[in-house]
Amino acid sequence: MSMVNRFVARSAQRGFTLVELVMVIGLLGVISGMVMVFMKSPIDAYFASARRAGVTDVADTAARRMSRDIRRALPNSVRSPNSQCLEFIPTKTGGRYRVEALIAGDGTNLDFTIADSAFNLLGSNAALPADQRIGVGDLVVVYNLGVPGADAYNQDNTSDVIALGAETSAPVEAPIQITARKFPLESPARRVHVVPKDEKVVAYVCSGGNLYRTVSTALTTTANCPISGAKIAAKVKLVLAQSTLAAIFAPDIGQLAVVVRAVLAVRYRLPPLHT
Repeated sequence: MSMVNRFVARSAQRGFTLVELVMVIGLLGVISGMVMVFMKSPIDAYFASARRAGVTDVADTAARRMSRDIRRALPNSVRSPNSQCLEFIPTKTGGRYRVEALIAGDGTNLDFTIADSAFNLLGSNAALPADQRIGVGDLVVVYNLGVPGADAYNQDNTSDVIALGAETSAPVEAPIQITARKFPLESPARRVHVVPKDEKVVAYVCSGGNLYRTVSTALTTTANCPISGAKIAAKVKLVLAQSTLAAIFAPDIGQLAVVVRAVLAVRYRLPPLHT
């Protein structure tokens, strides 16, 4: 093989030198750094947005749950002893009681002149959804005004359900037996509310940046604001002033309704910027 052929063969087999390899690696590093400078901000913004969305979603879920609970509160039972606590008596169902007896003296009507122990509820109790049916141990409340003499917290106008009778078909009514009670006031709309036996008071309390929902089976004259219940949200603050409990008179039911304005603020700290 001639010298020229040997030179051509060696040139064809030649690879990268170490210097060339180091230069290529250096250039790739510079290019990657430049690309990362432009990509870092959008990536950081994406993760920050995801964290904010997660925290906000928790607060939104808690606010919706509060709203749902407050909608079924017994009229005039919402109380707020401070800006971090909200208590009320929940209801499971309601209905209208019979005003006039089907037959004189048969005890089917609710009599407000005596300590009555039975009355008929208009409509079928058995036809209600399972979680709304009246059961033994539930609490019957008539015309709660939240004032002395007509305050459910003081048990002025409440009575325990002790038995349920067989429903009648014509007309469709549900006999309810209660602990004998002389209710102080008739309801203008002839309505009765029923409080579940296992959930007589619900309290939403914000403490230490956490929102708690606590259920009590006992009625108390003063708000306790317990935090022994389930924690339903973290990193939040409940902003609720007593002045935001606006009373509105509802002529159709003859009772005061309460509009609750509450703000559930989310505590979120932006991550530090990295250079």
